Amino acid sequence: MTALNLTLTGAEVLLPDQGITHADLSLADGVIQSDHTGRSVDLSGYLVLPGIIDLHGDGFERHIAPRRGAMKQMEEGILSVEAELAANGITTAVLAQFHSWEGGVRGPEFAGQVFDAIASVKDRVVTDLMPQLRFETHMLDDYAGLPERIAKWQVPYVVFNDHLPHDRLAEGRKPPRLTGQALKAGRNPDVHFEMLLSMHARTAEVPAALDDLCAVLAEQGVRMGSHDDTTAQTRADWRARGAQIAEFPETPEAAEAARASGDYIILGSPNVVRGGSHKGNASALDLIAMGYCDALASDYHYPSPRRAALMLAKSGLVDLAGAWGLVSSGPARVLGLRDRGTLAHGQRADLVILDAETHRVAATLAGGRVSYMAGDIAARFVG
Repeated sequence: MTALNLTLTGAEVLLPDQGITHADLSLADGVIQSDHTGRSVDLSGYLVLPGIIDLHGDGFERHIAPRRGAMKQMEEGILSVEAELAANGITTAVLAQFHSWEGGVRGPEFAGQVFDAIASVKDRVVTDLMPQLRFETHMLDDYAGLPERIAKWQVPYVVFNDHLPHDRLAEGRKPPRLTGQALKAGRNPDVHFEMLLSMHARTAEVPAALDDLCAVLAEQGVRMGSHDDTTAQTRADWRARGAQIAEFPETPEAAEAARASGDYIILGSPNVVRGGSHKGNASALDLIAMGYCDALASDYHYPSPRRAALMLAKSGLVDLAGAWGLVSSGPARVLGLRDRGTLAHGQRADLVILDAETHRVAATLAGGRVSYMAGDIAARFVG
């Protein structure tokens, strides 16, 4: 599909340093133009905002594996993911794929299939899809060769998780839902439990292994982050390894430590929409009010970034420009994407058009190409 060459008129547009204002917006060759170009399209009654950059989401799992065992059509699943992303105003999406002892859709073998599928559909999608690897830190036997696999998969962003139920394992007790978890992974529950105990027993080996792994990934230019930090010391340890992104810090202490050291802080937009964490962790609203947020991510729900930004603006906690920046220019800075995130001249023509009254997504354009369009607005573009 060729990028559109036209000028959008009559809409309220979110422009850098100007906020929401009535202005024309011209697009050509996939970028925002400074001069009027092409034919005019009247978008009176609509808002034009920078496209949403989602820097962490695993909501795609239900597309690629709608049921246990139904994981055969990987490419079709990724194409289906893109349709949902576009319908929610997302123009750049980081697909966060686990490399975990949990197995199934989160297992190491499956990760390679997902990354291969993302690469294979790259020329067939409009949305910019970026792979992220979420690596479970206690999988010590998987460290060898991991940097080479990451390079082969063309993964630019790695985040480290530790989801082992250490408290239970330290007591020798089986964690809740172990049987269901084992069956998802295709393991005997007793074998699964022994595997968890074995990984927990090697906890003392993990820090040094991480030091070595992160040093190699840093040399490769891989962007790194930690997940669910709980203390200032945890954040300091990750920063020392070069992981300068704090995804979803669980406490104000961890978020404050990240901010004091200039690390990036990502919060979950579902936390904002819900008014709190579903796990009882720190409220994203409270952290935003304290200035401890650089970007909001979809986490597990693709409609939430748009809804969260609009809710923040409506609440008065942040103005619309600031709130929308948490899902556009903020994520662009975190990911080092200097060519997008605002509707400034010369930037990629990534934008979402909302109905001014209902705030529903009417159209999404990525690189000046239509990725989603529905309803009355289509007639205006077809003209």
